Amino acid sequence: MNLHSQLGNYLRVYPQWRFAPPRVQLKRCLERFGVDYAGYCLDVSTIHSGAIVYSLGIGEDISFDLSLIDRFGVEVEAFDPTPKVKRWLGTQSLPRQFHFHEAGIAANDGEETFYLPLREDWVSHSVIQARQSGRESVRLPVMRLSTAMKLQGHDRIDVLKMDIEGAEYAVIEEIVRKKIPVRQLLVEFHHRLSSVGTDKTRIALAQLEKYGMRISYVCSRKEVFTFAQAV
Repeated sequence: MNLHSQLGNYLRVYPQWRFAPPRVQLKRCLERFGVDYAGYCLDVSTIHSGAIVYSLGIGEDISFDLSLIDRFGVEVEAFDPTPKVKRWLGTQSLPRQFHFHEAGIAANDGEETFYLPLREDWVSHSVIQARQSGRESVRLPVMRLSTAMKLQGHDRIDVLKMDIEGAEYAVIEEIVRKKIPVRQLLVEFHHRLSSVGTDKTRIALAQLEKYGMRISYVCSRKEVFTFAQAV
């Protein structure tokens, strides 16, 4: 099968991926941190040892977090409610600057229903029920971003990374509504999920632009974005 046929089949399976996001709005000198699969681009000129870094959704790859710790000596607040993630972290040698919180960041404080992945060897759980998820679900602890910041004693976030399987839309809405100071936002949007679609991503982009965040990077898959405050 040639590349054109593969792309055609791909779009028939995931028609909501027909998405042309805005181009880069803010020119920055970006560097990539983490492995290709789980890496993100950010402007290092604003990062220092005292920078506040939140990593939402870590799965079984913390190369991004470890690379920031190694380069800048920052403290990373990592959030993931998935039991498999906690077990995996228990097998790793973690630096003292990596702080794991066994909770997800979502639209509410308390618990939320998470749908398990289709395969047992996959790790990502999602609050979004879609054809890409399994039928089984589990209740796991969650909290709002503002709650997490209050518990940590933080009044700003310098780098906020989100790969939270569809919950990013609610978090972005809270950031904008509560005017949470976020200097750089690195997010993987999940409009590929069958029950999400690109309209939710377009709304999120508009919310962030209204809040003063500008796009400084978009990956070739049109999923992973970097945003920065315009001033």
